[in-house]
Amino acid sequence: MSLHEIAVLLAALALAAPLARWFGMAAVLGYLLAGVLIGPFGFGALFSVTEAKEVLHIAEFGVVLLLFLIGLELRPKRLVAMRSAIFGLGTAQVVLTALALAGVGVALGFNWQSSLFAGAALALSSTAFALQVLEENNELATRHGRLGFSVLLFQDLAAIPLIALAPFFAVSVASATAGIDTTAFLKGLSTIAGVVIVGRFALDYLLRLVALSGVKEAMTAAALLTVVGVTLIMQQAGLPASLGAFIAGALLAESSYRHQLEADIAPFEGLLLGMFFAAVGMSLDLTLLVSKPGLIFGMTIALIAIKAIILYALGRWQGLEAGPSRRLAFALAQGGEFAFVLLSVATANKIFGKAIADILSVVVTLSMAMTPLLLMLERRLFPKPDTGQKVYDTLPEADAHVIIAGLGRFGQITARILRAKGIPFTALDINAEQVELVRRFGNTAFYGDASRPEILEAAQIGKSRAFVLAIDDVEAGMRIAEHVKTRYPNVPIYARARDRAHAYRLLDLGIMTIRRETFLSALDLTQQLLTGLGFSDSSAKRTVQTFKTHDERRLIEDYKLASDTEKLLERARSDSVRLEKLFQEDADEEAKAAQTASADAKSRDAKVLV
Repeated sequence: MSLHEIAVLLAALALAAPLARWFGMAAVLGYLLAGVLIGPFGFGALFSVTEAKEVLHIAEFGVVLLLFLIGLELRPKRLVAMRSAIFGLGTAQVVLTALALAGVGVALGFNWQSSLFAGAALALSSTAFALQVLEENNELATRHGRLGFSVLLFQDLAAIPLIALAPFFAVSVASATAGIDTTAFLKGLSTIAGVVIVGRFALDYLLRLVALSGVKEAMTAAALLTVVGVTLIMQQAGLPASLGAFIAGALLAESSYRHQLEADIAPFEGLLLGMFFAAVGMSLDLTLLVSKPGLIFGMTIALIAIKAIILYALGRWQGLEAGPSRRLAFALAQGGEFAFVLLSVATANKIFGKAIADILSVVVTLSMAMTPLLLMLERRLFPKPDTGQKVYDTLPEADAHVIIAGLGRFGQITARILRAKGIPFTALDINAEQVELVRRFGNTAFYGDASRPEILEAAQIGKSRAFVLAIDDVEAGMRIAEHVKTRYPNVPIYARARDRAHAYRLLDLGIMTIRRETFLSALDLTQQLLTGLGFSDSSAKRTVQTFKTHDERRLIEDYKLASDTEKLLERARSDSVRLEKLFQEDADEEAKAAQTASADAKSRDAKVLV
């Protein structure tokens, strides 16, 4: 690419996202439209930008960086917990979608080989598009977002055997005799195993050596080299580069340098990903779209409808409600970037002709463009509250203080007690109205987003005696806890947990001082209830204390089985029996104690009479 073409592309990217947001559209759609306008089928000749494939080849590295950053967020323990979704739900989605699309192809008169291969290629969704729109909507950490990511990860894995098995689907005898490339398949598996084994022991050590130099640019270069190096190894083995990047990220998920890596790579990832979306728009063949609009739009709608229906049904099968299932379906209903690779493999192996591959490529591109539109429509029908950000308060200089993140109904109690005891603290909350309300009642509070590292730095967290995590947002709280635990290991964390699942995630980070937000109040109310039902004060207190001890012990025991749903369900079913036994033992001990006390009293009375 010339410098002139780079300038035009950067100008398009700089304008696309702000204009898209101005008109209430997703940033992805803005990049796509910008690509169409500056591409060879738009005004590319005017801007001297005509080579869409070259831009796409460079920008695909943005997808690689995206998968690396996603891998950094997923610890191996979480991947093990997701295995059933990856291989169960992922397999079901690919197989059912491929068979459904193949059935349509056979019904239109195509042979089963080409129909099945095309169906398998179109069954794969766009990792870049799906993850980007889920992230823009803050849904990547939700259950349907995690299920969607599991499906996308399996699709990346499925692309490997599809490429290797392409000759099996060949229609002509000449190409069919080439046979299945089992050597390439085994080479791919051995490469993955090698990257995992070497990376597990080498990557963190190499990053530590670079970090000791204290040169920031060297750390950035090492971060990019990690991704590029693994990508090159994967490409040499004929594997998807994005899969290698994800594996590298997952291997570094436990690294103490993961936050530094994320901060160094994020700017490159955002820019290159925008270029990727623009390149997809540039590659959209408008001449083919104009010459056969009915066929292409009909095929695009059919593709999205079939994939969406299957994904919606699978989402409900996984226990999702209608809304999350619908968002899962819309997010993954498009064709994917691997379809372009598989379609070129299909023409090389004479599975079907170039004319069909070109039409299917346009259908895939158009389905990508429709994804943000579908999700935007879904957001309009089911709007979410706006959480605009304002300027943050200037935080005071402090030393040997306590930081409280979140001044809701939970954090306010801690703040009031510390204030009454004369213990200095800095209280942060992202809700400006809540901060003003707290100030009106005489408490010190500051407006600031504790999930932002620079805000915690401004609050002098490195000099604090303790950190109280009391915010409502579970996902933001987890990001804060992970950041504080990693960057400030000497600062003790006292965390509020919404429920048991939230407590498990905090335990994952090694945070042991955890209080479930409604647990103690529920116990206190139950104790009052038992007293009101006629139990003695001591009996009610003893019962509640027994339950508290039992449940806290069970929380730690269940945490060890957090990735085994079946064992958790089995423990839950037997828990009521265990509780009944414990309560009965307590009742027996109480009765025995009462009998002993009664016997002692009678003995004392007898001695007095004597």
